[in-house]
Amino acid sequence: MPTFTSYDGTRLAYRVSGDGPPLVCLPGGPMQASAYLGDLGGLSAHRRLILLDLRGTGRSAAPADPASWRCDRLVADVEALREHLGLERMDVLAHSAGANLAALHLGRHPDRVGRLVLVTPSVFAAGVAVSGEARLDAARLRAGEPWFAEAFAALEDIVAGRGTAGSWQAIAPFAYGRWDAAARAHRAAEDIQRNGEAAAVFGSEGAFDPDATRAALSRFRAPVLVLAGEADVSAPPPAMAELAGLFPDARLVVQPGAGHFPWLDDAGAFVAATTRFLAGSPAGTAV
Repeated sequence: MPTFTSYDGTRLAYRVSGDGPPLVCLPGGPMQASAYLGDLGGLSAHRRLILLDLRGTGRSAAPADPASWRCDRLVADVEALREHLGLERMDVLAHSAGANLAALHLGRHPDRVGRLVLVTPSVFAAGVAVSGEARLDAARLRAGEPWFAEAFAALEDIVAGRGTAGSWQAIAPFAYGRWDAAARAHRAAEDIQRNGEAAAVFGSEGAFDPDATRAALSRFRAPVLVLAGEADVSAPPPAMAELAGLFPDARLVVQPGAGHFPWLDDAGAFVAATTRFLAGSPAGTAV
């Protein structure tokens, strides 16, 4: 597994998968090892995926300073990776919480980013509000599932501010388009792939300045794809449309039946939309 040294001497690792032009991939979690991304449903057949293990996750070393796990400070690691790869500009794909890091990075280094793909992105950095009703509407699409009643009741508790640890466990099926054995295994792996200590620091006080980030997004002229899951309660389509609207040149794709990991739910649809966009072809709805 290749490694490089970041700005403070921390040794970071990344996986390389596939062939073609490089695509730097930032994982979510937050602070989950990039292994959960796999080959992004076969996207590696079209692009050479550079999947970064953020500091303290996967094969990357933990930093001497735990405060460097904060999202705004991770920007320097992304820049160090770009320099290590020798890329003047890089196309970036960011999933979930990784979209916050991508947003902060492009705000600081807009000329270093080419095309940007945000997959079921978190919207904390941009200060987009996700309404409880939007989450419930996305969940209602799964009403025919045998687990729905228990999971929906738990989601209602979370939306109402009554959520417990058990509630969060109960809504796990909503993250996937199919709650089958593969989805259960994918969910179980999160427990060993995610650095909980780092995750607690990732979005801590001072990490985000939504007004500054919104201003940076409004100045970012490169093409952006926001790919949402139709049934994703974490990043429901209305919030994804609002995020896309913050960019001058963004397109929104809502993948039918998909949850928070659309490359697992329908790899063909995910890869087709992503490769069309990265190749410069129209993809999705202009926002």
